[in-house]
Amino acid sequence: MPRQAPAAPPARDTTVRESIRRELENRAATARDLSRLIGIPEHDVAGHLEHVERSLSHRGETLVVEPAACLDCGFEFAHRHRFSRPSGCPRCRSRRISFPRFRIVR
Repeated sequence: MPRQAPAAPPARDTTVRESIRRELENRAATARDLSRLIGIPEHDVAGHLEHVERSLSHRGETLVVEPAACLDCGFEFAHRHRFSRPSGCPRCRSRRISFPRFRIVR
């Protein structure tokens, strides 16, 4: 069976960070949502979000993070400053953790 060439990245008219900013102005989204909508690997989204957050203050906007939560015991990761999903719950040790959601507000 012949090997297929890897798919070409989608054509862009804006930068990745500008695309993230536009998506988050319209609705709240998780890193997985942004990955799928923009066409970048999910693990790259957190790094881009850090830069987007810094640039928003110049525009008078804020990146709001709806924190991840444990789906078993309800523990909320309210004081977490990283943009990635936690790997496990410190209270019950469950690995069933919801994704944090991000949005931009003026």
